[in-house]
Amino acid sequence: MEYEFEARTEEEAIELAAQELGLSRDQFDVEIIESQRGGFLKKGKTRIKIYTNEAEPSRAAAPAGAAGSASANSARNRPADDVEEKILEFTRGLVERMGYACKATILFREDHKLGIRIDSSSAAILIGKKGKNLDALQLLVNVYASQLGYNSLRVILDTENYRIRREESIVKMAYETAEQVRRSRNSVLLEAMNPFERRIVHTTLNDIVDIETKSEGEGLYKQVRVMFRGRI
Repeated sequence: MEYEFEARTEEEAIELAAQELGLSRDQFDVEIIESQRGGFLKKGKTRIKIYTNEAEPSRAAAPAGAAGSASANSARNRPADDVEEKILEFTRGLVERMGYACKATILFREDHKLGIRIDSSSAAILIGKKGKNLDALQLLVNVYASQLGYNSLRVILDTENYRIRREESIVKMAYETAEQVRRSRNSVLLEAMNPFERRIVHTTLNDIVDIETKSEGEGLYKQVRVMFRGRI
């Protein structure tokens, strides 16, 4: 399910979403749609979209005893060893059915998150252009995890440390684009990116006083427009 919230800063918008939906922070994913830094006589504004697999979350503050419920929910969304093995086996089988040999192992464990590392001599193919193949594989694995009853679990697939390298590349691109926009005074529309990558751009440029960002387009892959707003 998807919801939109708006507040002065990203953190305030996320806090508002958690309170309104009655969810803990690790029960939803966040996409920044628009980020405008405040200044003299002008309030800042951040608009976010919330993605959650929780069935019909209550749009109210968490009830008394929520801490205990959150702890129980966290335990429920940390897969047992046999479930982890099923997810690993599904990941291996998925890649092997594509015609590539691989080894899948646990990369990290967090509340509502499970990282899986894929080792393969065909890693470049599995990653694909801008990580789209890896994203597609990750989507299928998450659908399988939901079928196992772990709707709140987010499985992150990585290979050859692509996620870290991609994040560093996006941060560098964001700063370079901001400088280009500042020099030209013209907005720049970046390449289409998934929600996680777009959030990196918004967050990276949020503290630059004369730059604004806004997501444009429809569907999973949208573009971020970087705009000049002048000194405040």
